[in-house]
This record gives sequence, C-alpha cells and structure tokens, in this order.
Amino acid sequence: MTEAAATGTPSAYASIRGGSSALTRTRVRAAWTFIAPTLIVLALVAGWPLARTIWFSLTDADLNNLGDYTFIGFENYLANYDGEWFGLLTDPDWWLSVWNTVWFALVSVSIETVLGTIVALILNAAFPGRGVMRAIILIPWAIPTVVSAKMWNWMLHDQFGVINDMLLRLGLIAAPITWTANPVTALWTVVMVDVWKTTPFMALLILAALQMLPQDIYEAAKVDGVHPVRVFFRVTLPLIKPALLVAVIFRTLDALRVFDLIYVLTANSRDTMSMSVFARQQLVDFQEVGLGSAASTLIFLIIALLVVITMAAGRVRLGGDSR
Repeated sequence: MTEAAATGTPSAYASIRGGSSALTRTRVRAAWTFIAPTLIVLALVAGWPLARTIWFSLTDADLNNLGDYTFIGFENYLANYDGEWFGLLTDPDWWLSVWNTVWFALVSVSIETVLGTIVALILNAAFPGRGVMRAIILIPWAIPTVVSAKMWNWMLHDQFGVINDMLLRLGLIAAPITWTANPVTALWTVVMVDVWKTTPFMALLILAALQMLPQDIYEAAKVDGVHPVRVFFRVTLPLIKPALLVAVIFRTLDALRVFDLIYVLTANSRDTMSMSVFARQQLVDFQEVGLGSAASTLIFLIIALLVVITMAAGRVRLGGDSR
C-alpha cells in the first residue's frame, strides 16, 4: 500500500475505488463473454418457439390450414359476439384444468418437500451402507416418467393389479377399486405416483445442502444439551432455506408443466386433465393450433407468475442471496 493510501488521503481512496471499478468492469465483460453463447442458444431453442406460440395464439390457425391463417387478436382468449362471451377464458374445462394443475402442484410438492427432508436427514446420518442406500433411493427418479407411469398403471389395474390384490388379501377393501378411473381417487393416485418418483430428487438437493453445513454448530448444540428437534427448526432449517426454496421452485415448475404422468395414467379424463393435457387436446385432437397455442401461452404466464410470487415470498434474489 502506498504512503498516501496508508495515511487515508482522498486521492488514495479515489485510486482504490478506480482500480476496483476497473476490475469490476473487466469481470462483467468476461462474464458476458462466457454467457453470450448460452444466451444465443437459449434464444434459438426456447425464445423463438415461444414467440411463435404467442403469435399463433393470436390467429385462427389449425392443422388443416397452417399456412393460411388470419390474425384475430385476442379472440382465442376472450371475445364477445352478439352479447355472448367466447374464448379460452370462458371455457369451464380450461379452468378445471388450471385447478387440477395447481392443486396437483401444491399437494405433490408439499408432500415431496416433507418426505424429501426426512429422507435427506436420514441419509445425512452416519450408518453402515449409507452409500448403497443413497444409490438405491435414486432409482425411482432415474426411471423415465412414461415407464414408471405405465408400471404403476398396471399395478393399479382393477382386475390384474397387485395393489388391489394385496388390499383384498389384507381385507382392507371389499372389492377392487378403479384407482385411475374413479373421479374420487384418480387425482390422488397421480399425486401418489408423482411423490414416489420425485421425492428422491428433493432428497438429493436437500442432502447436498445438509452436507455443506458447519459441524461445529451441532457440536456446540450437543454440548449445551439442546434437543435435536429444536436444533432442526432453529439451526438446520434456516441454514438450508435457500437450497430448499430452490428445490421447491424447480419441483413447482415441473409439477405445473405435468403432462406425461397424467396422460399415461388417466388419458384425457376431464377429472384429472392438467393444463398441458388440455393444450395437447386442443392442438392435436381438435387440431385448433390457435386455441392450443393460447392455452400454452397462458401456461407459460401462469408458471412465470407463480415462480415470481414464490421467489418474492421466500425473498430469494437471482444472485442466490436470501435475507
């Protein structure tokens, strides 16, 4: 350090600030240089299809005249003809699919967060065979969703499924249950299968956060005789909160976009139809590209809004800092 800097003169502080600013600008330029190719790829792979989807949602395009369509503005969303309202926002099936999707996301993500935390705490403890157990616990998550959904579909079959056979043998039910066809049990069945498959993902992310915690805090709590439950809620949970919120956001994104699991288990059933299944039905079954694109655009907006709300509620900044 120079003599001027050591004595704390204004010129010294100005020199230090100037050097720091130059270093910051250099780092920012280097960061943009490295991230620019990724942004370009994202713009091509994600941005362009999204823009085309939004554009088609403003037209009357269908699969029969995809090259000959007319711009109709927001009529796919909401339109008034002779005093009557039409469009996606007046369709009760759309709003039912929104409710099904939001309910599925809230219930499944909540259960997976609790179970994932419990599993992560168990796997974080020292016991023989811990490495093997960590590998085994990831098997449900590693199985492709379509494969696991089809597997559970057979297991839940009302005539040939092992679930009904086991419950009948135990005397818990008097007759086979059509788990995926009964409106009362269908959505809960989908939640159960999703929890079985995705809880390992939550456990993996939470376990990574647990392994980063300083052990001296727990040693001090043990010496002071603090109860383990109190340690978890007062020490562990606040420290893993940022990682936990990231895991919840990731799972919420997946849950709100759910398609394959519901489609394989219950097909186009109105009682379990998600927003993605609804959009697929309009686009493929009814060949309404404009209406299907409008549904897809609304899915994007709903997911973006809920993620922003979740991040704001958790006070998580994009930089990864939390307060």
